[in-house]
Amino acid sequence: MLGSTIIEINGVFLGAAILVSASGTRRFYAAHDSVRALHNELLPDLSALQQRIRQHVRKPGCQMV
Repeated sequence: MLGSTIIEINGVFLGAAILVSASGTRRFYAAHDSVRALHNELLPDLSALQQRIRQHVRKPGCQMV
């Protein structure tokens, strides 16, 4: 692991974006049930990962409690 960034929305800790390569590729470590389906997903950079998580959380039926 080269580094990590906490991912939270509205003060709810969802997990961490783990830097896995010098090119910026990030792996998501899900710590909240609402994003469990995204656990270990790889994205090219932090911005893409954050966008993917926001889209997932906005889906109907996804609750962050």
